[in-house]
Amino acid sequence: MALKVYADRMSQPSRAVLIFCKVNGIAFEEVRVDLSKLQQLSPEFKEVNPMAKVPAIVDGRFKLFESHAILIYLSCAFPGVADHWYPADLFKRAKINSVLDWHHSNLRIGAAPFVFYTVLAPLFGRPQNSQAAAEAEVLLSKSLSKIESFWLKGNGKFLVGGLKPSIADLSLVCEIMQLELLDEKDHSRILGPYQKVREWVENTRNAANPHFDEVHKLLFKLKATLQKQRSEKLTSKM
Repeated sequence: MALKVYADRMSQPSRAVLIFCKVNGIAFEEVRVDLSKLQQLSPEFKEVNPMAKVPAIVDGRFKLFESHAILIYLSCAFPGVADHWYPADLFKRAKINSVLDWHHSNLRIGAAPFVFYTVLAPLFGRPQNSQAAAEAEVLLSKSLSKIESFWLKGNGKFLVGGLKPSIADLSLVCEIMQLELLDEKDHSRILGPYQKVREWVENTRNAANPHFDEVHKLLFKLKATLQKQRSEKLTSKM
């Protein structure tokens, strides 16, 4: 039975899992769970993940959720996955684990709510929340600063001095890619000060292409739509 990946391509962690599978030639069936339609709350999906979040996988009779756990499982369970994604070396593995743990309590809880309350909330029938966005931006900026000054220090192009990308690079870069939905001014203000971060994002993107861009097509399409709406709104005020 083929691996099933339950995902929404607007979800940052979903994109990381999908890209990983494609880059490493893992055969899988993508099962779309549309978050905008609240399909994650359906009884059918809760049979896969009782926590009602994407991504989730089913591999035979084995079910698993939480993107970092999924990426680790896929790295270990499928032959042919390059060692650099999740090295056999325990010291390198431990460093990658430390980045993954840090991500969920820092970058993710800054970036995700900032983009949601700044851009995405109206698409889900929710009001924009400037106070929540401002609070999230503080943590987002601190997280980007920590990536720039600590996680990217060393001679490598990737996190913790890596010469090739790991699952940590893929997970964190997919998170940062959500910032593409911001207007140009906010995007430059948030990412502009962090040259190392911007270069690392491009390095990870290039290492995972063409699959990286293919999986991000939906995000890029929404970005273009939002840019058009902003342009039309600006024109109407002139």
